[in-house]
Amino acid sequence: MKRRVLFLCTGNSARSVLAEATLRAWAGNRFEVFSAGSQPAGEVNPHALSQLSAEGISTAGLRSKSWDEFAVEGAAPMDLVVTVCDSAAAESCPVVFGDFLRVHWGLPDPAAVQGSGEEKREAFRQAHRVIKARLLAFLALPADAWNERRALKVQLDRIGFVEPGDEATSHG
Repeated sequence: MKRRVLFLCTGNSARSVLAEATLRAWAGNRFEVFSAGSQPAGEVNPHALSQLSAEGISTAGLRSKSWDEFAVEGAAPMDLVVTVCDSAAAESCPVVFGDFLRVHWGLPDPAAVQGSGEEKREAFRQAHRVIKARLLAFLALPADAWNERRALKVQLDRIGFVEPGDEATSHG
């Protein structure tokens, strides 16, 4: 059974798009993956597209869109909604309702970094490293983890604290 995962952020131009494209590339046929924003920027950040391309991850079809597309009557239900906003920076995360698991994997917005082009590229590389570490931990969960929602929620919440180099991200 394919699970539906939605990554949510404010602008849907950087973190949520990096997560969407990466999980889509890595998940095979296990997940149907989407991203959206509460106040979409209207375009995907060019540094996000460059970072994905540098990693060999397809950027085809990526666009900045409103989460309203997933909340309309008749929209296919999600199994998991992951917010990636940085509450530590007082960034407001979208509030969503529905019968799905909700988790928060916050990280700083690389699009907010001021500085040279190289400093901005580095911010995107670092954000993507964190996202990849968390997605590896997510993909390492056994398929039957979805059978017990409460236990799965605890595991998914823990993944929100995974950083590159953590043992949880290793493949054994």
